Amino acid sequence: MPCLLRFCHARFTIHSAVTIDYDFGPKLLRMPKEPLHIEDLVHPQGDKRILRLSGPLIISNLFEFQSLVRANESPRLVLDFTNVPYIDSAGIGALVGAYVSHQKEGRSLVLVGVNDRLHNALQVTRVEQFFSFFPSVEDVA
Repeated sequence: MPCLLRFCHARFTIHSAVTIDYDFGPKLLRMPKEPLHIEDLVHPQGDKRILRLSGPLIISNLFEFQSLVRANESPRLVLDFTNVPYIDSAGIGALVGAYVSHQKEGRSLVLVGVNDRLHNALQVTRVEQFFSFFPSVEDVA
């Protein structure tokens, strides 16, 4: 099969003592395939649904998260981020989308167990004010 991509190789010589080789051309960058595990729990009183996430919320794994959030019909959705080490911009976008859809339907969405790294990402992107934060699931009224 013929190669459809061409690469250009250049060699630079500096002061006849140092030679630098450089490859020009496309580089394939792969997104990390870090898993996100989601435990879907219904509160015993039935007034809350809890999604307990484990792993990063990033573009390569957020589709299950979005599906579960969209399927939620409880008055309050609690997202437990205790075991989420970081989030990327796609994950933040999914959170904002979840917030907007819940607000439109008169339901609430709260975040628990958010670490400093996640909290800073929400502050930098200026979406922190949309969310209510609690230390743990037990603290959500």
